[in-house]
Amino acid sequence: MTTKITLSAKIVAWLTFLLGIGLGIYTLSSSIGVWLGLWDFRRGFDILRGANNIAGSIALVCLLATAIVLLLSLLYSRHKAVALTSIAFAGTIAAALSYYVPETFRPPEGVNYPPIHDISTDTVNPLEFVDILPLRVDAANTTVYGGSPDMTPEQLARLQTEAFPDLIPRRFDEAQDQVFSRALAAVEEMGWDLVAQVPEDGRIEATATTFWFRFKDDVVIKLHSEGNQTVVNARSLSRVGVGDLGANANRLRAFFELL
Repeated sequence: MTTKITLSAKIVAWLTFLLGIGLGIYTLSSSIGVWLGLWDFRRGFDILRGANNIAGSIALVCLLATAIVLLLSLLYSRHKAVALTSIAFAGTIAAALSYYVPETFRPPEGVNYPPIHDISTDTVNPLEFVDILPLRVDAANTTVYGGSPDMTPEQLARLQTEAFPDLIPRRFDEAQDQVFSRALAAVEEMGWDLVAQVPEDGRIEATATTFWFRFKDDVVIKLHSEGNQTVVNARSLSRVGVGDLGANANRLRAFFELL
């Protein structure tokens, strides 16, 4: 009897492990396939969405199975309790992560991001890219402000202002060369790939690469002096996609916080 119950605990532990790890591998495949060029980001998002739809329930099943393994092990095979429970718990963690990771792509509750992917602190005279342009020759999105299908510069400016009213030009009391050095340091700390730094123009260009789907978003920063102050503008633009779920706005916010 004890042997049969111990064997059952083993089976449940390993089934829980395989179920959770399998779901984890499926979730990871959403991005790995994009990295390897097996499919585009749209297919990756479909996989991630599918994993998210079932991961919550599977994580709960795995947690219940882990509890059963622990109970059976403690009652009938105490010396194997740690090993069997650890195996089942590993599957539970994998399933839980398969639920948590897709959830991080959802906007906060009550927040509805507009379907835009181009954010500029100056919506009247948006900054223009120079050195980054050759890197965007195959990009789906144009660098023309408001040049996307079904979009105009005025509409883009309105949508951005309504959603992100805090993203405006920033003013600093330091000299331009000092702020320029701090801006370069912020770019480095953000982990962006520096494409160009032109102190005489007060211009910095860089590319940010997202972790999960390796999206490349381009950033241009421009500084100029007004009286005793230095004014800093910035623009962040995605190469692909329609809406960015606030990624470009949050990127500029993080940059200005460091600055």
